This record gives sequence, C-alpha cells and structure tokens, in this order.
Amino acid sequence: MSNKAEILGRLKKSVETWDVKLAESAAKEALAAGIEPGEAVEKGLGKGMETISNLFDDAKIFLPQVLAASQAMEKALKIFEPAMTKGKSALRGTVVIATVLGDIHEIGKNVVAAMLKGAGYNVIDLGRDVAPEKFVEAAKENNADVVGASALMTTTVVVQKDIVEMLKAEKVKVKTIFGGAPANEEWVQSIGGDKYCPSGAEAVEMVNALVG
Repeated sequence: MSNKAEILGRLKKSVETWDVKLAESAAKEALAAGIEPGEAVEKGLGKGMETISNLFDDAKIFLPQVLAASQAMEKALKIFEPAMTKGKSALRGTVVIATVLGDIHEIGKNVVAAMLKGAGYNVIDLGRDVAPEKFVEAAKENNADVVGASALMTTTVVVQKDIVEMLKAEKVKVKTIFGGAPANEEWVQSIGGDKYCPSGAEAVEMVNALVG
C-alpha cells in the first residue's frame, strides 16, 4: 500500500492534471489508508488547486482548464463527504460563502469552501457573482455563524463593504471574513469586517477563531 505522502501527492496531481479518474481512485485510496478527509483536502486537493490558481493568475492556463481541475476536485470531495460528516452529528458551525457581485473568479473561494467542509463545517456555497442581499438572506435562512466573501478585482472589492453594511442594517449577528487579491488587513478593518483571509490554507484556522 502507498504511504500517506504518495497518496496526498496523487490527490494534488489529479487536480493539477484535471484527471477525474485519478481523483476518484486517490480519494478512495486515502480513505482506505485512514487519512483524515480534512487532511486529504488541505494537503492534497487544496495544494493542487493552489497550483491551478497560480497558473491561472500567470495566464499559463485558462478558464476551461480551471473548470476541469474543479471537476476533478469535486469528484474527490463527493467521495470524502460521507466520511467528513460521519460521526459529526454536531457540525462545527455554518459558513455562507461566495464570490461577490460582478466577480466570476471562484478558484480561491472553492479551495476555502472545500477546506472548511473538510474541517467539519456546514458550508453554504452561493457560487459567484452574488449580490449582497443574497449573502444576508442565506445567513438568515441558515442561521450562519460566519459569512465569507471573495473579490478578485479592484472594481468588485467594494461589494465586501456593502455586505457588512447590509448585515448590520438587517441586524444579522454573524462574523465576517473576506479575501481576494485587492483585499488586505487594513481594508477589512476599515469596512468593519472581522477577519482578512490571505489564503485558503489559513481559512480554517481563522474561521475556527471566529466561531470560538
């Protein structure tokens, strides 16, 4: 049987090479080897998605390849999902997450959503190009603990401020976490957000801190 590092390496490679069959077999192998789904997502699939994200940012690959990589990741996640929720009758919390209105970049958001699922959170992924009121509605409907919004363009990052203001206006008691290339610690503090998330790898730790 392969060792843990080899299996995690195959999970990473399956995303980097958008190989759905490899993603499926590596995910099954990881479960059989007793690897925690959260670790498999973070150190295998998530690392592969980081590679894809960097290649996309550098214009070395394009949207079709990103979508193909996402499909490979989704295939593995479907295999991990039953094990993620098994024995976790009480999930750690509910997180509403999406990419903001006017923005269609969702690689980073997908990585964060996958890592949070792996860590035992109930993740409500609203997708991309999502209006502030949709974040508010979803937070209310799902009694969310945290709302997360990603913005990858300078023209769309202002929507993060709209989300904070609308949540306050509607008196929704929820913590907020924001990320994306134009966002930073200073920006998030200035709009009244709770946490700035610089990378998918740090998302779980930050949400854990917010949920307490």
